[in-house]
Amino acid sequence: MHDIPLNLPGILPVLFKVAGFTVRTYTVFMILAFLTGILVYSQEVKKARLQGEPSFLIAIGAFVGSVIGAKVLELIINIDKVKAVSDFFIFILSGRTLIGGLIGGTLGVWLIKKILKIRGRRGNLFAPAIALGVAVGRIGCFFNGCCYGKPTNLPWGINFGDGISRHPTMLYESAFMMIMYFWLKDLNAKGNAVPGSLFTLLMILYFGFRFLVEFIRVERVAFLGFTWFQVIAIIVLAWLLISDRKLIFKATNHEKSI
Repeated sequence: MHDIPLNLPGILPVLFKVAGFTVRTYTVFMILAFLTGILVYSQEVKKARLQGEPSFLIAIGAFVGSVIGAKVLELIINIDKVKAVSDFFIFILSGRTLIGGLIGGTLGVWLIKKILKIRGRRGNLFAPAIALGVAVGRIGCFFNGCCYGKPTNLPWGINFGDGISRHPTMLYESAFMMIMYFWLKDLNAKGNAVPGSLFTLLMILYFGFRFLVEFIRVERVAFLGFTWFQVIAIIVLAWLLISDRKLIFKATNHEKSI
């Protein structure tokens, strides 16, 4: 049975304080995650020689969509926290869900492409950027003490402030996405991946990984013993397997990946 997540102190929630202003470690790593993602995306755009296209606007669509999606899903799943917080503005500034960010970012790109009438798939450019961005961002979660795992006796268990040794699930995810980054970057560099296939591959592997890691994370149960994130992962995986099945079974061809 999954427990209700608690707000634990974390390893290093505050990075430093200057003139009465508190700089939180989580915020710093979230900014680094976005900047890292933008840098990698820009490099992939240059390699694909697509600087003349509205790549910047597509990136903006992904950014705005991910920010909105990350917060909306948090509000939906943790509506009780909204009611419990006296200052709604404070709640808006805190709390994000990575799954909501991925879904929102995908919808943001889709909307921008519809508006600009861009038909080509650009997922191969985003895939490495997303993987590295998530890998960096999850380190912030580690220091903040959120997204932690269940108690464990394993030697790498971490005490996030409640005196209990727990699975550092955020580091598991960071390591997984770092591996994905190098793999996807290598596949993209070879230049023969089907357009959009790397993004589909990333989404399938990430949501599959997330479904499994939820079993050792402390999250509230939706139904049938599954967490809300597992339910969402199942829906997303089913949608990808149905809508992009051709990309899944046809990972490469002789086309230049863009």
